[in-house]
Amino acid sequence: MNFRKSMTAAAVGLCLSVGFGAAVQAQTITIGLGTEPTSIDPHYHNLGPNNQIAQHIFSRLMEQDHKQRLLPGLATEWKPVDDTTWEFKLRQGVKFHDGSEFNVDDVIFSMERAAAHPNAKSSFKVFSHSGGKTYERVDDYTLRVKTPEPYPLMAVDLSNVHIVSDKAKGHWEGDFNNGSQAAGTGPYKFVKWIKGEVLEFERNEDYWGKKPHWKSVVIKPIKSAPSRLAALLAGDVDFIDQVPTIDVAGLKKNPKISLSQGISNRVIYLHLDQYRDVTPFAKGPNGEEIKNPFKDVRVRKAISKAINRDLIIERVMEGIAVKAGQLLPDGFFGVSDKLKPDEYDPEGAKKLLAEAGYPNGFQTTLHGPNDRYINDAKIVEAVAQMLSRIGIKTTPDTMPKSVFFKRGKNGGPAKPPEFSFLLVGWGSGTGEASSPLRSLLTTYDKAKGNGSSNRGLYSSAKMEAVLNKALATVDDTKRAALLAEATEIAIGEDMGLIPLHYQVNTWAAKKGIKYQARTDERTVSYDILPE
Repeated sequence: MNFRKSMTAAAVGLCLSVGFGAAVQAQTITIGLGTEPTSIDPHYHNLGPNNQIAQHIFSRLMEQDHKQRLLPGLATEWKPVDDTTWEFKLRQGVKFHDGSEFNVDDVIFSMERAAAHPNAKSSFKVFSHSGGKTYERVDDYTLRVKTPEPYPLMAVDLSNVHIVSDKAKGHWEGDFNNGSQAAGTGPYKFVKWIKGEVLEFERNEDYWGKKPHWKSVVIKPIKSAPSRLAALLAGDVDFIDQVPTIDVAGLKKNPKISLSQGISNRVIYLHLDQYRDVTPFAKGPNGEEIKNPFKDVRVRKAISKAINRDLIIERVMEGIAVKAGQLLPDGFFGVSDKLKPDEYDPEGAKKLLAEAGYPNGFQTTLHGPNDRYINDAKIVEAVAQMLSRIGIKTTPDTMPKSVFFKRGKNGGPAKPPEFSFLLVGWGSGTGEASSPLRSLLTTYDKAKGNGSSNRGLYSSAKMEAVLNKALATVDDTKRAALLAEATEIAIGEDMGLIPLHYQVNTWAAKKGIKYQARTDERTVSYDILPE
């Protein structure tokens, strides 16, 4: 199949390199990261900061390059053997960091563990078991995965689940965080994690793949963007991610600094409560209790029209972002050519509000993190101001991501998020449209792993019928068209969520170090190389 060729034509790399110098000979790289994982356990939380750390320690059946193209990993070959069965040939002679041998039992255990983790904050079940996957051991190094219907995304799905040893049975995040179970087959071995201070790795000299350049990796979580940049300029760290947008222009002129920059697959968007009849953070103009206004598609579309995306990109993002009208940027697999970002139209927004029965608007609170996405708190404040201008008096309320995601966790209809209206981001782990569609917009179903991050509890049988058809369609062209159609229903017709913009990410390093920007936004030390 040519799925990956189709998908990666998309990944729009705007990469730039400034002032690379002589090769860096040191064997230790010190990295300043703007975010810290919530756990070393690779199945605990499907979250970017966790996944980028996990792939240092734990391998996957298929790895992904900087444009999310599939590469051989613990599987050397994979193919469909009939319409509903895929076969994976596993790499032999691989050992976990604790010296135990890798085989098919570890893969099956990992897939089951990823789906059944009792404490998972955002489950990997959407990858390990969507489509009705069942796992069959053929021999020590042959795995077969069966589905009731044809399932073309099998390899893409499984490239998102890290493999742990079956010796980890009964052990969860605590034992991974203290290092007792953090033994993978990846390029680096876990050394220590002092939360909030330092995370250290050492090179796995028995790694099955190409050995990374750096013998030791020291990661320092530096939440403050100015402090992170100051650490780089002072020489306290060699490399940083999440360069503040306001500093990019100046850094381009600095001969001692190298920059890497690229558009990502991460959309920054607004989720709105579309389930509860009365939602906690929506009141009438005078503070009186009202029915949930977000359940009305006209209100959701009014909010979208009230947002000046161009102004946010110009003033808040310093021009370093791309406005969004759907889940992925143009060119990615499954993107619709019919959906464009809503134009700023405050009068049209007011008209829709009046039609929906809110001629005088209403009051609400927009919640968001203040340390997870680029300029996230500023975006929340800007959106709140824009909505207030059309009569939706909006109070911005931002908080650390550790608090935000806990309070905003989606537990389904029985335990919806605490918030009514919130700003979130999503990066497609598969690099195509089914990932955000399944996680953000399908009906919440814990058993199937659907809608795990659907914080608005949007539900559309019409959309899901098209999506399910896409997931069973082997032909790339037809599947891409179906994914686009599903997106048009969820976003264009229903405004199940409101896209704002796609992040463009910037990394910075001291002279002599280079990095290839990744569409998945991850900072992985083995991709940091001397020039």
